[in-house]
Parts: sequence; structure tokens; C-alpha cells
Amino acid sequence: MNYRDILYGVADGIARITLNKPEKLNALSWGTWAEIESAFEAAGADDAVRCVLLTGAGRGFSAGTDLTVGEEAAPERPYRGRVGAMRSRYLATATVYDCRKPTVAAVNGACVGAGFSLALACDIRIASEAARFSAIFAKRGISADTGATWFLPRMIGMERALEMLYTGRIVGAEEALKVGIVSEVVPADHLMTRAEALAREIAHGPTLAIEVMKRLARDGLRRDLAEHIEAEQFLQAVTTGSEDAREGRLSFLEKRDPQFKGR
Repeated sequence: MNYRDILYGVADGIARITLNKPEKLNALSWGTWAEIESAFEAAGADDAVRCVLLTGAGRGFSAGTDLTVGEEAAPERPYRGRVGAMRSRYLATATVYDCRKPTVAAVNGACVGAGFSLALACDIRIASEAARFSAIFAKRGISADTGATWFLPRMIGMERALEMLYTGRIVGAEEALKVGIVSEVVPADHLMTRAEALAREIAHGPTLAIEVMKRLARDGLRRDLAEHIEAEQFLQAVTTGSEDAREGRLSFLEKRDPQFKGR
């Protein structure tokens, strides 16, 4: 697919998705969201992809919804028929969250509004020291969308989430690390090196087991403990017979690093 607002490429097991409207701090139009959905669906369906790395070009990750454009001739979304007709365009962040591959966001600058929701939809966020976060909706006189009120309380607790949502205030990188919005803060010029190193480490891991653990961790939010342990036991049987599991056992016995193939 030819993309207009993003860059997409796959190498070394990593799908790299870059929001590519730096002149607008990667503001998100409906066309951009359609391309994000298509890119994440493509990454999820591609067995060559073992991790997805998302970032923004230029000085910002994303300034949120692009308020300068109206309706546009957006590219087709990756959903057809009744599913496409009935699926809200606001569900693009759900597409990102539901990607079965592990996802890493490298937040390089402004990350606000719907752009903040997009980063929150990823599994792991690494921020540069220049990163700034805001659920800015209240400052625009509107309630939040794109999943912000779902992601934030689960990530940082209800009280902190509501404080951010009520005020729309800017949260710096170090505070974001302290409250749990990001897992790591690095100097701006080291951001992509660090994010790619993490994505590469994940991509070279036992992909089947990693994807199962992502599914289990998400499903565990809706299950009681006993039910969840039984689900773990059932799904572990799927990974136990894999080529990677055999390599894991053999490398342990041979006292060497495992060479996982993702199958």
C-alpha cells in the first residue's frame, strides 16, 4: 500500500511506522488514522513482523487531531462490508491496542490529545527528555475520545488520570516516568537507538510465547485468578511444543544464548 501520511517498512523482524507530517507536528486527520489502521493490520498479519515500532517524524510524536482540515478524501480503511460500515473511525486506537504483535512507541516530543491516546495504545512507551504529554481535551472544551478515558485510569490509577483529564495540563518526561506513563526516559539523541534496540530484542525473542503472554496479560484484566491460571496452563501447552521451546531447552543444556526463530 502507498501511504501519504506515514512511513512503513519492515526489516530485521521490526515493522517501523513513522507518523510523517512534521510540519504539523504529526497531527492526525481521518486519512492518517486510516493509514495507521492499515499499517497495524498489515504488521499483525505479516509473519515476518515480530515487533512494531511507532514514532513521529520531526520535533513531535503527535499534536493530536488535525483541526485544520475538514472532510477529506481519505484512503480506504482495512475493513470491508458491514464491518467497515459499522466500525467507528475513533476505533483506530483499538486497532493498535489489539495488534497481536508487541508494540513499542518512541515518543520524541509533543504527545497530546488523540496522539496521546495513540501512544497509550502501545504496549511500551520510551520517551525522550523532550517528550511532553497531555490529555488536552478539556482545554478545547470537549470530552476525551480515542480511548483516553479507558487507557489512562488503567495505566496510572483513577485519581491521577482524572487530574490529567480534568486539567489537560502538560506532563513532562520525568513526571511521565514517575507516574507510569512511560517505562524509560533517554536523551533525545539516543531515543531511536534505544527504542530500536528494545524492539530488536523483542523481535529476536520467542515470538509465539511473547504473543501468547501479551494476550494473557490483556485477558487477565477481565478474569479472576483461578480462571486465569487455567488459561495460562492451557496456552502454555501451545508454546511447549514449539521450535523455540526446544531451542530454549537445548540452549540451556548447552550453556549458550538461544537462537529463536519465532516458530
